[in-house]
Amino acid sequence: MKPVVTAAEMRALDRATIDEIGIPAITLMETAGRAVADAAMRMISGGHVAVICGPGNNGGDGFVTARVLRGRGVDAVAYLAVSREKVTGDARAHLEILERAGGVVRMLDSPEALGELGERISEADLAVDALFGIGPVRAIEGHLAHVIGIVNLCRRRLAVDLPSGVDADTGRVLGAAVSAHRTVTMAALKVAHATSPGFARCGEIDVAEIGIPQAIVATQVHAGLVERADIAQVLPRPTLLDHKGRRGHVLVIGGMPGMRGAGRLAAMAALRGGAGLVTLATAGEVDAPDSIMTRVLGATLGSILEGKSAVVIGPGLGQSEAAAGWLGEVLASGVPAVIDADALNVTAGIPEVLAKAAGPIVITPHPGEAARLLGKATAQIEADRLASARALAEQTHAVVVLKGARTIVCDGTLGDEYCSINPSGGPALATAGSGDVLAGLIGALLAQGLPAIDAARAAVFVHGCAGDHLAAIHGTRGVVSSDLPLAIAGVLAEIPRLA
Repeated sequence: MKPVVTAAEMRALDRATIDEIGIPAITLMETAGRAVADAAMRMISGGHVAVICGPGNNGGDGFVTARVLRGRGVDAVAYLAVSREKVTGDARAHLEILERAGGVVRMLDSPEALGELGERISEADLAVDALFGIGPVRAIEGHLAHVIGIVNLCRRRLAVDLPSGVDADTGRVLGAAVSAHRTVTMAALKVAHATSPGFARCGEIDVAEIGIPQAIVATQVHAGLVERADIAQVLPRPTLLDHKGRRGHVLVIGGMPGMRGAGRLAAMAALRGGAGLVTLATAGEVDAPDSIMTRVLGATLGSILEGKSAVVIGPGLGQSEAAAGWLGEVLASGVPAVIDADALNVTAGIPEVLAKAAGPIVITPHPGEAARLLGKATAQIEADRLASARALAEQTHAVVVLKGARTIVCDGTLGDEYCSINPSGGPALATAGSGDVLAGLIGALLAQGLPAIDAARAAVFVHGCAGDHLAAIHGTRGVVSSDLPLAIAGVLAEIPRLA
């Protein structure tokens, strides 16, 4: 996985590199600025480059960028958005080096200056945002918000480390923020690059090696961005001796009257995900494709659970007293289970019920369901998605799949904070039933023997890739959830070859 760090962890990496490795901070700044200049050269078409600089290290990177670009014959100007006295330390040193090397620094520290220079900046071929990077966390307002507004008018925007105004640790925007087409970040991805909503402001992301050893980065990591190779390593491998019994039997409990499709989608996804047998259990008359076995639910599950390798409970289940009883039986059975949709809602506000499960469980809440489980507002869940996933994992002792843009997976059975962030998928999956398909796919991988954490990570990644594949064919608004199971089968065939 690609390492993902917080702002505090990044500062610790800088300090360790300076103190333990012996690379001076001013040298790290030089290397960072040169990496930004390299990216800028790939974006420009020959016009003016406006490098908008703040007072701290991000501004220092900007001064280096402006100097290097000018040395390559580019019309690059550093625009200082704060008073000169606020620039200190290594950033001040690079400001003075820029000026001694013949660089141009224009003051942009007042509304009057912005009025005089704003048109020149907004019409630049490229704006380089070197205002704040991974700090501060406070809302950007007033004059600096107006500066950001001018930057956002430029047709090409390159951010240094992180678009200014985006909280590095959550991705939230509290005031004004730059929307970048490309971001060059130093040493490792930050949380805001990888998770929602921050990643949507970053554009394409380059991770620049500036001299911080990866061995030091590894000491600070509590999150990672999933890569294709991570998934290829854990997916079940077919053998010449496979038969349906070896590939496991998934029981899907759901698809009640009025919600039949949810159960069928989960069941078909389990089949396309490689399960050898799938049974759909529901109330009343049961209608399912020929490949899916069916059972009619009674007051208790009774023998329906016998011989099953994994259970998916919740898609189209309803929230009746009977539903709560069936969930209790599943949790007590010790069979690996996926707890989805209504099966989560019947435990709303009492996540400790899930912690008593006798076997491994994967829970798959969307933000609203996560909010009900934790007794919070949905906005609080979305304000810090990593913290929310960790809180759910701690309270439920389950593998948590917090769905949404950049779904997060956290293993509550380990007692640590590590979160996997999934990069695949997109708006094509914002369609009714896609979550039911995901639940069925997780169930299929559990049934084939994958540990719960591997089944969750792999299913989320594969499900997202299937959505991406279909979006390329039908557009992001033309995909329906019944398209997904067959696309999932294709992705499962491709990933081992492409890793």
